[in-house]
Amino acid sequence: MTIAPIFDAGLELRAAGDGTRRLKGSFPYRKRAVLDAGGNGRRPKKEEFAPKAFSFAVDDPDREIHLLIGHSFDRPLASRKAGTLLLQDSEAALGFEAILTPDIQRTSWAQDFMAAFAAGLISGISPGFRVAPPEAVNKPEETNEEDPAEGNALIRTIFAAVLFELSMVTRPAYGETEADLRSLQFDPVLRKGIIHPLSRWRA
Repeated sequence: MTIAPIFDAGLELRAAGDGTRRLKGSFPYRKRAVLDAGGNGRRPKKEEFAPKAFSFAVDDPDREIHLLIGHSFDRPLASRKAGTLLLQDSEAALGFEAILTPDIQRTSWAQDFMAAFAAGLISGISPGFRVAPPEAVNKPEETNEEDPAEGNALIRTIFAAVLFELSMVTRPAYGETEADLRSLQFDPVLRKGIIHPLSRWRA
């Protein structure tokens, strides 16, 4: 599992009458991030995800997917098999809604997350994934030349990715991500944030 760049995200904290808090967000497709700015003889490298790139995993009902803090499986917030992480894949974006239960909210890592969020230090989400194996998917990824009118980068496009987790992270790289943390005891608090995937450039 590797790490790709991050999307800016809008975060919102709200409340629910049952004591849960709701985290909603989306990872937009067809948005490019710079993996390597180039220089010293290196060409720039960029990455983007094709529409429904995560459907390989999302459409598999038996595949577990977690919501984590900082890509740490020791700090879980929700999961699909627990029924607290709901995913919806579309042509435009991978959307999610996480239910943060009262028990999870009492953990030290969830409390740290809430405090960091309130301080504006955690501002987005980042998928952790692997590119699907070519024996399972026809052309899971490809690399092409950037349009010369835009630059001279190599563009890696991912068509099929095995999603393992979504993480709350701190630094933005991709743009136009949206996420909100909802709980009905609080007025909405809007934040800007991130999405950061876990798959590095492979030459």
